[in-house]
Amino acid sequence: MSEPGTPFVIRPARRSDEAALAELDRATWSTLHAVHPRPVPPYRPFFDEARPPEQHLVAEPMTGGAAGDGRTAGYIRVCAPTPLSCNRHVRQIQGLAVSPWARGQGAARALLRAAGDTARRQGATRLTLRVLGHNTPARRLYESEGYTVEGVLPGEFFLAGRYVDDVLMGRPLTGWPAARAPTGAVRRTVPADSAGPAPRASPYPDLLPFPCPCPCPCPCPRPCPCPRAHLCP
Repeated sequence: MSEPGTPFVIRPARRSDEAALAELDRATWSTLHAVHPRPVPPYRPFFDEARPPEQHLVAEPMTGGAAGDGRTAGYIRVCAPTPLSCNRHVRQIQGLAVSPWARGQGAARALLRAAGDTARRQGATRLTLRVLGHNTPARRLYESEGYTVEGVLPGEFFLAGRYVDDVLMGRPLTGWPAARAPTGAVRRTVPADSAGPAPRASPYPDLLPFPCPCPCPCPCPRPCPCPRAHLCP
């Protein structure tokens, strides 16, 4: 498969991609997106029982025809987040890497869209992911592809000398609204005649770039109006 307008072919991973994908993972390691320590020898296998090739898609530069030229431009892993039957309608992106020489050419976007297509074919209705709060380029890409912030775990990781938020994002795979909220905003509807306290300024302007009408007095980053009780200290 290939994404129209991009010079990449997206295909299912094969067992023979082991060495190339493992090398790519090591070459792209960074605290911008990784929470595990820098890989050191002996390296663990890229594919294993929990991470089989079937969960991965690979991007290759397109040749004159419809096939790739064999170089690995990037990969994405999409899988079920849990083994629970009540959660089988959800797929989660649990890995995305692009080679430095392929960045800025649409490889990550093509992989994201291919992951969505794969999830739909598997019967999923939602696609989710987790991204570190300081990974601004990745968050902008996800927002431009329809992902919205669904939760934040403040200071969940301590990386490179500072605490970093764990941002939970997701998007539906069916029933898209006719009009989408502006990039970076969370769609909400508040009746014009609704009573309540005056809106307060959001303490998370990057996540909620407008006054928050929620009556909860705490600095909670959840989108409002809140469908469930705030779990704030």
